[in-house]
Amino acid sequence: MKKSIFLKIFGLYLLVIILLSSSILFFTFKSIKSHHLDYQKQSLINITSALELKILPLVEQKQFKELEILIKNLDKIISTRITVIDSRGVVLADSENDPKSMENHKYRAEILKALNGEIGQSIRTSPTNKEEMLYVAKPLREKGRIIAVLRVSVFLKQINQLLDSLKNRIFHIVIIILTVSFILSYFFSRSLSKPIKLLAGASRDVAGGNFASRVYLKNRGEFKVLADSFNYMSSEIQASFEKISRQKEELNSIIFSMQEGLVLLDKDDKIILFNRAFAGLAGAENPGDKFIWEIIRDPKLSALVKKVRMEKKNALDEIELDQKTLLLSATGIPGSRRADNELVLILHDITELKKLETIKKDFVENVSHELKTPLTAVKGFIETMEEEKELNKRYLDVIKRNIDRLISIVQDLSVLSNLENKGARTDFREVYIKEAVENAVKIFEKQINEKGLFLKLELDKNLPGITADPFKLEQLFINLLDNAVKYTEKGGVTISAEKSGSHIKIEVIDTGIGIPKEHLSRIFERFYVVDKSRSRKLGGTGLGLSIVKHIVLLHNGSITAENLPAGEHGTKFIINLPI
Repeated sequence: MKKSIFLKIFGLYLLVIILLSSSILFFTFKSIKSHHLDYQKQSLINITSALELKILPLVEQKQFKELEILIKNLDKIISTRITVIDSRGVVLADSENDPKSMENHKYRAEILKALNGEIGQSIRTSPTNKEEMLYVAKPLREKGRIIAVLRVSVFLKQINQLLDSLKNRIFHIVIIILTVSFILSYFFSRSLSKPIKLLAGASRDVAGGNFASRVYLKNRGEFKVLADSFNYMSSEIQASFEKISRQKEELNSIIFSMQEGLVLLDKDDKIILFNRAFAGLAGAENPGDKFIWEIIRDPKLSALVKKVRMEKKNALDEIELDQKTLLLSATGIPGSRRADNELVLILHDITELKKLETIKKDFVENVSHELKTPLTAVKGFIETMEEEKELNKRYLDVIKRNIDRLISIVQDLSVLSNLENKGARTDFREVYIKEAVENAVKIFEKQINEKGLFLKLELDKNLPGITADPFKLEQLFINLLDNAVKYTEKGGVTISAEKSGSHIKIEVIDTGIGIPKEHLSRIFERFYVVDKSRSRKLGGTGLGLSIVKHIVLLHNGSITAENLPAGEHGTKFIINLPI
């Protein structure tokens, strides 16, 4: 997000004020603190020089008791801690603590420096008093040899308290300065940025197509002249663009509302205009400024474009694109100076029409074949019966079997027709999957036992009820079980059901012959059978799975079929029904 001119101006002023105030606060405090510490150090150095005259003789004479009494009395007078340490670091006397209980001081920073013949200084927390102290140590010499160190120290608590008080006062002054500066900067920045902001906003409005935007300023000056010029420019541009905008909107509405894909090619076959439908059909997010043959790689398209350019007339052809069948129309732009160079291509998706045409053709062929065979058999046997009466019983059995098959086909067609009829009666109520499965299983118990198959039910005990037509739901399981038992010679059938999100997932798995991969996509079509001779032998009509699919769709569910993994035989049907 871009910062406004007000924030930039106001922020700059504010930053400068804060930096200056912070610098003043920091350096002032640091300078005062440094000054006080330097003053305190010098005072302690002066004290050591004054005390040296009284302490050195006692150290030389090793009168340590007198030394201790002396420094304790001096501590009361000057309120300064006094410590005497010999050259080995042993504390000889201390004005506040017992020297015998104190540790060796040889490696203290100020003591080391004093033993080297210099005035030692140090600020640290005392291990004895647990408070921050300022130490100054001076070497005591006897005939030029350092025999001991005189150290004086004071607590920094008072100095810190004084510095804190000064810091608070300075901080309050800085806060007042910042507040006043903040207010002044705010109003100054606002007065400077407001006309700029108004002009910038109006400019954005004009750029976005709002040519009615105007800027009116009360104050006279350069900004008012600029605002008046802007208003005049906006009114002139508004008149010029209104007509163009209307024409463009009408054209865009027509192009982008088209269901057919539309694309405009330049003389080099590069895409210079397209609509959403074309991008969807071509499977390209942004095909603009690309060659048409980069998007659609089909020789028929190239040949069609070339033909239109050469013959100067429209042309039609069908092409295949991503398993879709498209009707492609190519034409020049009539009445345009660039009509010889530019082409308009229109693509119409006719995949469903082609598929419907194929399905209808297959349906007619399959129905004709399925009905013709039993009818021919019936006619043949009737004619034979007229000649050989002694064989009537056997022929009548064959006639009955074929008539039963015809009845099954007609019944399944009737069921399928009823399911496809949106106005058909349905009895939706709360149904439990377990109940529907168990009712369907009872019908096939005898067949399963005769073939020596197993039947396994893996139904979740806590399955919720669903809103469904109980009769049609049972019919769904009956059709699936019928297929599974018919095409399974070894093994058995497993039915499982469990809750999966907002659906109930049902799986019907058999260990039968399976379905070749190339047939999986078509097994739910009417009369489509994988092995026609086997299906006819087992009495199948080719409509069972189509009925299953329509029942699932009637309940707003989904169904898929897949073969079991490699090494296993059988088929799995997966159904999802909403709860």
